[in-house]
Amino acid sequence: MSKPLLLLDVDGVLNPFAAPPGRMPQGFRQHLMRPRAWIAQHPHLLETDVEDLPVWLNADHGAELLDLPYDLVWATTWEDDSNRFIGPVIGLPALPVITWSAPHAYPPDGTYFKTADIVRYAAGRPFAWVDDQLGPADRDYVARHHPGPALLYDTDPETGLGLDDFEALARWAGNLTTQV
Repeated sequence: MSKPLLLLDVDGVLNPFAAPPGRMPQGFRQHLMRPRAWIAQHPHLLETDVEDLPVWLNADHGAELLDLPYDLVWATTWEDDSNRFIGPVIGLPALPVITWSAPHAYPPDGTYFKTADIVRYAAGRPFAWVDDQLGPADRDYVARHHPGPALLYDTDPETGLGLDDFEALARWAGNLTTQV
């Protein structure tokens, strides 16, 4: 049996961007970055005038993610910039990237704009999707459209991934192998 996919968002998962100012979670360090999606949010400015984006990352997360029994995939609006900016800081190799068909265009059914693309990308393969913007409509959509096992795993954007989250993801993947 092939490993399940672990589909990773960045903001709210690896970058606890919603933490109160001056209260960076333990183990994180600030990095200043200029991803394309951030620059695109400032169309009225020249690229050179856009201020750097502060991103909080925990360098231990790369090894912790690589230790999980998954095939890792970026599922973030950072798209290819996740390999350019995030992966090197936390020690991840270049990973496959999901490209969004309609970024930030929320469907009328209440699902997150990523949901249908996630299901398409997984193509029936078991997956865990880690994001901070998942809701009941996304769970319902996945249950109706994805024939394989799926875990939609919410994170708190104030804290991002923690030890309990890594343990839960490992446990879920471990349960898949015992069900075969």
